[in-house]
Amino acid sequence: MNPVVVFTLGGTISARGGDASRMTGAEVLAAAGIPVTAAVELRDFRRLPSSSLSFDDIAALAGEIDKVTAAGSGAAVVQGTDTLEETAFLLDLLCTTTARPVVVTGAMRRPDLPGADGPANLAGAIAVAADPGCRGLGVLVVCADEIHSARHVRKTHTTSVATFASPGAGRLGTLVEGSPRILLRPAHPLVADAPLSLRRQVRVCLLTLALGDGGELLDNVDERFDGLVVAAFGAGHVPAWLVEPLGRLAARIPVVLASRTGAGALLSRTYTGPGSESDVLARGLLSAGHLDAPKARLLLHALLADGADRERVSGAFARIAGGAAAPV
Repeated sequence: MNPVVVFTLGGTISARGGDASRMTGAEVLAAAGIPVTAAVELRDFRRLPSSSLSFDDIAALAGEIDKVTAAGSGAAVVQGTDTLEETAFLLDLLCTTTARPVVVTGAMRRPDLPGADGPANLAGAIAVAADPGCRGLGVLVVCADEIHSARHVRKTHTTSVATFASPGAGRLGTLVEGSPRILLRPAHPLVADAPLSLRRQVRVCLLTLALGDGGELLDNVDERFDGLVVAAFGAGHVPAWLVEPLGRLAARIPVVLASRTGAGALLSRTYTGPGSESDVLARGLLSAGHLDAPKARLLLHALLADGADRERVSGAFARIAGGAAAPV
């Protein structure tokens, strides 16, 4: 089994109550009954609610994870669940090695509440990170005895301890009596030739459409933004009156079309009328494929921050929409 380095970032699993105070990483492990030993090392990396984590935080974390995995350890990241799926996905894009498993986990119930799930989730994450059979799967999320791929997992409920699911794909495996059981393996990495590097400061906007949307927010997607992701209706539909403004934006910056539904692939040719996926994609927008809108935003941000030009961005999303790994 691999030794494991546990990186604690804060979140509900470390809450001392309902206020902003947080336990140290050592206290989090102690509360879960997990001793710091030669097999389990602790890095008290941050002490923040996950809603306050930044791209810089995750880039720094990816660098530290690369060091420990290159040295032969698995990595378990413990953070709040609000942005857990985004941290896991971004780490999947940034980490340079798959030699050892990298796992992200958290908790839905504070340690002082009945049925606190943090200890079991942390123990499960460490078990997966320690298991050599779990490498090569990309970054994983472990919660409620389930193992999920970072590319598919989503937080689906505000309070349920079983909140994490992978709509349209399913879990990769489970924990049985504390041991990982891998049931499925991804056919290919999300992005070939990863990792990406956040070497440039960029800004990517995420716009979610709603009934009767007049497009006023599009007016604010000006020179301050380097890219845009549109969370459209259904399988990729927008109001007919937004087609022209979106086309003009797509001529200036990369604009990615995603679905606000959270599951299922974007269509490309089923509907052909005004505002349909065919109409919008013909105006130069890029399909997010099976990626949900927040993850499409992270991929676009990472590509642009890595210095990708329009052709490279377009190629990466085209391959994802087609179901293959995307050389970048």
